[in-house]
Amino acid sequence: MLLAAGLGTRMRPLTFKKPKPLIEVAGRPMIDHLLLLLEKAQVDSVVVNMHHLAEQMEQHLADHVAGRRSPTVILSDEREELLDSGGGIKKALPHLGQKPFFVLNGDSFWVDGPRANLTRLASFWDGQQMDILLLVANGAQATGYEGLGDFTMTQDGRLHWRVERQVAPFIYAGVGIIKPELFDAMPEGAFSLTRLFREAQAKGRLFGLRLDGGWLHVGTPEAIALAEAKLSES
Repeated sequence: MLLAAGLGTRMRPLTFKKPKPLIEVAGRPMIDHLLLLLEKAQVDSVVVNMHHLAEQMEQHLADHVAGRRSPTVILSDEREELLDSGGGIKKALPHLGQKPFFVLNGDSFWVDGPRANLTRLASFWDGQQMDILLLVANGAQATGYEGLGDFTMTQDGRLHWRVERQVAPFIYAGVGIIKPELFDAMPEGAFSLTRLFREAQAKGRLFGLRLDGGWLHVGTPEAIALAEAKLSES
């Protein structure tokens, strides 16, 4: 599931005329960077939700499909109502099946190390003890991020949210694996995926895996140049 429906308010004025995932970084729309990472990890199909300037997203992904490029793209239309990250996934569940699936944010991507991070996530996944597994990066691996971090992590990989006013060593890198049955108890309509993260943590079933490589958070117009510089170094 690739989350691409947001308004991209922090990326304005660029997102007044273009959906955030179609903003170019190093000559390629961000969503194409993500599709290439999915292809590298041999992911067969991806569901993409759309809301803001949806016709542009629809056309761009139609060109991807027409070019017979991998992965196959399925669109989840949220033009009538923006559903936030959790609600968007719940609406798309009929396309996602009954097994755990990847979730990716549409406004960040990464440079893989020797092994694809999506492949590493899939290998580390253990449904017996995990409900959610998130890829996390430390500050040295992050480009374009200026926050206080999101999580601390125990030796066995369990994640705990940062305590208010404190700095945490790990940042959510915008990709993870999640069980579809977690959405069964969730309401219809808009809600944040963070709600499920917190519930999984409370049960001791929220885990993390440290990213191998570099993470590029392209949340503002200023972050584009930083990401392009990092990519040129790589």
